[in-house]
Amino acid sequence: MLKYTKRLLAVSAATLSLMTTSAWADGLISIIVNDPSNPYWRTEGEVAKQTAESLGYQATVAAHRGDTNAESNLIDTAITNKSKAIILDPANADGSIGAVRKAHSAGIPVFLINAEINEEGLAKAQLVSNNAQGAELGAMQWVESMGDTGKYVELLGAPSDNNSHTRSNGYVTVLSQYPDLVRVAGDIANWDRTQGYTKMQSMLQANPNITGVISGNDEMALGAIAALKEAGKLSQVKVGGFDGSPDAIDAIRAGELEYTVLQPVAVFAEAAVRQADNYLRTGSTGVDREKQLFDCVIVTADNVDKYTSPFVLTQ
Repeated sequence: MLKYTKRLLAVSAATLSLMTTSAWADGLISIIVNDPSNPYWRTEGEVAKQTAESLGYQATVAAHRGDTNAESNLIDTAITNKSKAIILDPANADGSIGAVRKAHSAGIPVFLINAEINEEGLAKAQLVSNNAQGAELGAMQWVESMGDTGKYVELLGAPSDNNSHTRSNGYVTVLSQYPDLVRVAGDIANWDRTQGYTKMQSMLQANPNITGVISGNDEMALGAIAALKEAGKLSQVKVGGFDGSPDAIDAIRAGELEYTVLQPVAVFAEAAVRQADNYLRTGSTGVDREKQLFDCVIVTADNVDKYTSPFVLTQ
């Protein structure tokens, strides 16, 4: 565990070198996130805004809520407002390419956080969690909680988000090594707690003897926990999450959630703004690659007390 915590806190030397106060800053940085009702995306926006303001910029936060038309309109607004840079959590791996291209054509550098687009060379940087590594960690922890035998179901995120596929594929890579762990159902709940609740109700009705739920994010896992509690089944079912949200941490402390895979969103949201600042001042992000991966860490009952602020686990 310690080595993963160190990897979270030890951002690349190139990025760390940017984490100093800017010698010059002026103008607007527009920050566009998905849906701030989800604490993960809310933290993403808040950290980016605070970092931009600490460097001397004005900063605004807006949300597209997964709608590419809304995203396109927000990019148009950022261009109209003569933003110096745009920090964007893209709505769709393919559908957001046009919006990023518009900003690129307008001469406004775009820095993507949390999710990628399926084209390189338009954004100055794409900073994301190492979802494959996080999914492997989560699946191994889930097997440790479950044992190597049982029937389980899976809750999947939005199909338009590459992270959903990467996490689910990562789960399969690990769980396929355990032939007595049988996936009896899976359903898309679009990262949403309410949908996680309703999809869990349906899957539980069809599969009343499951012993595990593995989820693509915390919100869906928390919805599943609510449905399992309502059915009187939670004590018989192990649930695993992914994000590291404050509500998931509370559920771990309450003994309702086995673990969460913490994404270092607070780290890479700050890093994106600092790279934007560096680019505006020097013409370079200071990092030698567009796509940058930030490793995840596991939070369980054993280390939950080291969770000191939203999406931050200290040594």
